[in-house]
Order: sequence, then structure tokens, then C-alpha cells
Amino acid sequence: MQIQVRINEEGALRNQRYAFTDRFTLVTELLQNARRAGATRIDITHDTAAKRLCVRDDGHGIGDFQKLLTFNESGWDEATADLERPFGIGFSKCLYAASRCIVASGRQRVDFETEAALARAPIEVVTLADTEVLTTGTVIELQGVDLPELANRIESLCQGFPVTVVFNDKTMERRYAEANLAGMQTAIGSIHLTGTGDGTHSSHLLVFLLGLCVMKPIYFQEGQVNVVHLDSRQFTARLPDREKLIDEDVQRKRIDAELKACWRRTLEEAKTQLDATHFVETYYSAMRSWGHLDLLNDLDVLPRGLCDSIVGYPIQDDSGTRDHLQTTAATPTRADIEGGAVILVALDSVNDENAARWMLARARAYVVFDWIGLHANHWAQRHVRMLEDEPVEVEAVSEQHRTELEGRWIWPTVVLCETVRIRVGNDSADVHDAGVHHDGCLYIPAEEASGEPVRQASSFTDEHDQFLESERDADRDALADLIQRLRSVDPLQTLESLLQGLKLGKYPLLRGKQFHLTVGVGAAPGHSLEMVGDVGQGGLHAEP
Repeated sequence: MQIQVRINEEGALRNQRYAFTDRFTLVTELLQNARRAGATRIDITHDTAAKRLCVRDDGHGIGDFQKLLTFNESGWDEATADLERPFGIGFSKCLYAASRCIVASGRQRVDFETEAALARAPIEVVTLADTEVLTTGTVIELQGVDLPELANRIESLCQGFPVTVVFNDKTMERRYAEANLAGMQTAIGSIHLTGTGDGTHSSHLLVFLLGLCVMKPIYFQEGQVNVVHLDSRQFTARLPDREKLIDEDVQRKRIDAELKACWRRTLEEAKTQLDATHFVETYYSAMRSWGHLDLLNDLDVLPRGLCDSIVGYPIQDDSGTRDHLQTTAATPTRADIEGGAVILVALDSVNDENAARWMLARARAYVVFDWIGLHANHWAQRHVRMLEDEPVEVEAVSEQHRTELEGRWIWPTVVLCETVRIRVGNDSADVHDAGVHHDGCLYIPAEEASGEPVRQASSFTDEHDQFLESERDADRDALADLIQRLRSVDPLQTLESLLQGLKLGKYPLLRGKQFHLTVGVGAAPGHSLEMVGDVGQGGLHAEP
């Protein structure tokens, strides 16, 4: 017994209707056929209510009408077949999308019901008399076509098409057609890069094959997209819709490599035409995005966006806003950096371990530098100080008090002192005006009175990445209150401040009572208390 591959023709015809995933493929297939026939203009007329679609082109027409209804045999000449590799199933979409087809070309014409055609009933090709009007090109009329959204989709379908398309008497813009773009010829086809003139580059990509889109981003801003028209001899779209490339993941790598090479050519040319400052300011972002940072290595100018001054109080902030930083007003010169007048430092975002390093950099006016934004061999890399790798010491100068803050979210040790001294390597700085968090302690110098230092101790973000605003505010208020109490010099004022916070007047049982309080005796924290009677004239009391 032997077996062999056979084709169930009835089943093939029946199931072909499910091959196309998009009903608008009907239109794109007719457009492709007209283009292959040498058309320079395609007119589409669509009557939604009547469900009628008519496509007219000025191409060289149909020589053999049998090719229309022959599946998997394109019927195109050898040159077209070699260049475009047509599948020979395009017109078949008409049989499944319409109830009636009328095709006219030259002096020949067919008019048939699609149901009869799929049943393989013979269809007569009528030859018109010499006295009848000759059909230039090809006219295809489809009846019973359900394309209610075609008017909204047609512009998108034609956006990269090489032939003029007129829909219901309106000429389509075709803004991404190859002839309408300034393209660069490459090994894979024509590439148009967005942003080559002003550096406003984009990673978004529209890819066309034979004028139809085979790759596109989910969203992109109109006009801010790279456009590629692929060489059809090297790339093939998947049958039958031609909406995606075969081996798309592999082909995308080829396309990206060519995009990168095109940007290299563009940047090298711009570098010869612009002064260094203008070149860097205009094209740095594109160089970084497309992997060409080495073009900066021989320039004395740094990208300004890599250099930040510390203009605020460094705090932990998981949102990444870094409000304590501001781009430097002027980019440091190479002479200042190499001469030591400007110190470039690398710092991670403020965290539990590096706040003191940030405070040293703030006090010494170091420039926080994004060294990752330069090529590894750039001259500036030799002058970047990696503060994260250097040990840090923090000292409380003239310590006054040391206690624990009982906060809602954090419980650091609070150290009040005259000055906070920070040492990193051979450098040191005395901080007078702001708190410093280090190794579980909040060092509070003489000029610090706010509760803001708690924000160096924590980002107040929980394990679910939720920002705990109320906990932050409570701990900030608690620290400010603790600092005030520890620095109090008037005993009565201090006690009054504590009692105000307790709001004892809210308790009816305590109203009108007089107590005798002695601080500093008994068990820690040390006090004794006795009630001596009701309040008469004068006496210590608290208002609600």
C-alpha cells in the first residue's frame, strides 16, 4: 500500500474563506493587483448603503481572465514573479467577500455570482463588439460587500502605497509613500529617519513591503516615526494577508541594524558641518539612543544634561523626581574638569546608605555626573569620582542630646549637635543648616529645626509601592516637635508645650484638678505625680 499527498479541492475552496484575518485585505489585494498591472492611478468608489465597491485602474489590463479564478497561480510575468513573489490568491478574496463580481478589461468582460463560481460552474467571458466602448485598464465591481468602516480605514491602508489612490473622488495623502519621503538607500531598501535635521529622533517604526504596512507600533505621533520600504527580493510577508513578515523577529534585527547604520552616517556628516557645542546639543539624545556615543570622545564639550547641581535638600524619593537636582547653568569646561576646579561625582539615588555622601557633595558644590551617558573611553570618565565606593564617616560636633524618635514609620536615633562633620576619603565638610541621615541616626545641627530630615531616612513607600503620605507627615511633625522640646530652655514653656500636645482638657475626669509633678525622680524616664486638690485661684492648668 502506498500513500501520497492529495488535495481535496472542494475542501480547499470551502476553507479558503477563513484564510484572511482582516476584511480590508480585499481592498489591499485589489490595490496590489492594480499596481502590478502598471497602474499610475487607482480610483475606488464605495457605496456603503448599497454595499457596492468599484476599483478602476489605468494599468495594462487582464490578458487571461482564467487567471482570476485560478488559485495559487499568480499569472504575472516572470519579472514580476521574481521581484515580488505573488501568491496567486489575492483575487480569491473577492469570491468570499462579495455576492457578485463584474470584471471588465479591454474588450473582455465577466459577470458572475460568487456562489456559482465557488461551485465551479463555468463562467462565460464576453468579448465586446468593436463598436462598444473599450475598457482602459481594469474595472472590478463587487456587489454585496460589507465594509462599513472603509472610509475611515482607507487613508491608513494607502499611507505607504506607491500609486495614486482616489477614494470617492478624494485623493489619498499617502504621506509615507517612498516617493514622498527623503529616504536613504540601504542594503535592505529605502529608510527615512525622523529627526535627522533637529535631533528629535524616534524609536517608532513603520515598515512597508510593496507599499503595504507589515510592521507598525501600537501608537506613534504623526510624522515622528522612522519609515522603511523593504526590498521585496529579500523579504516576504506571510500568506495570505501580508500583514507581517516571515521570521519577523529575525528581520526586525536586520532592520534595526540598518537604522543604526543610517544614524551613524547622518551623525558623522552633521559632525563635520556643525561646531562642537551645536552638534552635541542637537544630536546627543540620538547618539545615546542609537549607540553612537563614541562620536563624542574627541570633543571637548560635554552634553549639558549629564551635569547636575545639587540645589535642594537630598531626600529619598521613589518617584524619581529628584527635585534637589538641577541641570548646571553652564556645562563645565574640559579645562576646569581636568584642572580640578570642577569635581564630577557619581551618586546613586538617595538611599539609606548614601545620604551623607549626598550631603558632602552638596556642601562642596560637586557636580553630579551621569557617567553612564558617555562612552567608556570618553576623556571625562577618568575624572569621575565614584563616591559610592568610598567609605564615609559622620561625626556630631559638640553633641547636645541623643534620643530615639518614636515615629509611625521610622524609629531613628536623633542626635542634636552644633555641627555635622562628614568625611569621604580626604575630603570633609561641616554641615550647619540641614539634617544628615547616616547609619540609623539623624544628625541635627544647630540651624536645623524642621522635621524634613526624616525624608532622608525613608521614602515612606510600602512593599506595594504605595506612598504613605500620612506617615510621612506624622513623622515629620514628630521630629520637628522633638527638636523643639530638646532645645527648650524654659521649663514652664517646655512643659506647657507637652501638655498642649496631650489636650488634657478633653478628659472630664481631669478637669478642675491640681497636680504636683516632679521631673527627674523615680524610674526612667523619671517623674513623680500626685493630685493635691481642685484648682483654685491661679495654678498650673491646661486648656482644651
